[in-house]
Amino acid sequence: MVNMEASLDAEALGRLRDFLAGAALGDDGRLPPERELADRLGLTRASLRRALTTLQGEGVLWRHVGKGTFAGNRPIDNASDVASMARRTNPIEIMNARIAIEPEIARVAALNATPAVLAELRQCMARAFNAPDWRQYEHWDNRLHRTIAEATQNSLLVGLLDTLNAVRREVNWGRLRADPKRPPPDHHSFAEHEQIVEAIANRDTAGAAAAMRLHLQSVERHLRNS
Repeated sequence: MVNMEASLDAEALGRLRDFLAGAALGDDGRLPPERELADRLGLTRASLRRALTTLQGEGVLWRHVGKGTFAGNRPIDNASDVASMARRTNPIEIMNARIAIEPEIARVAALNATPAVLAELRQCMARAFNAPDWRQYEHWDNRLHRTIAEATQNSLLVGLLDTLNAVRREVNWGRLRADPKRPPPDHHSFAEHEQIVEAIANRDTAGAAAAMRLHLQSVERHLRNS
C-alpha cells in the first residue's frame, strides 16, 4: 500500500513538472486554481497538493494565501519597497542594473548548469521563437533569463534577479509594440539567446558572461531607439 501511494505521488509530481515545463503562464507566473489544475492533469486534489508541496520545498513554486500558487521563488515580501524603488528609477537604469548583474549570473550558470536545466533553456528558446505574439515571447524571454539564474544553484543570485524583475514589472516602459504582431524570425534576441545558452552548455564562463552582456546592451540600444 505504501509503495502504491509512493508510485502515485511520483506520477503526480512528474505530471506537474511536465505541466510547468510547457505551460504558458501569465507574467506573474500564477498557476490555474487547484481544482482546474487537478482536472487538467488527471489527478486527485490530495495528490496534486502533495506534488505542489514538494515543488514548493524545492523552490520551484511559492504560495500566497488567498491569491494562489506561483512559479518561481517567492519575491521580496515588502511590496512597498518595490513600489518605492520603482518610483525612483526608470527603464534605462533598470537595463544598467541588468547589465551589471546578469552577465555574472550567466558566468556562474556556466559552472553549475545541469543537463535538465540546459534542456529547459533550449525549450524556452524554442517557445520564444514560435511565440504567436509579443506577450508570449516576453513570457518565454523572462523565463529563459530566470532559468539561467536558477542554473547557478545560488538562491541569493536568484533572489537578486527576482527583486530586479519585481521592480521592472512596476515601471512604466512607455512603449508600444509596433507591427508585426509577433517577433520577426530575425529578431536580434534569438541569435543572442542561442550564444548565451551554448556558452553555458560548453562551460564557457567568460563566453557566457560576454554573450549575456552583449545581449543586454543590444536590448538597451533597442529600448533607447524605440
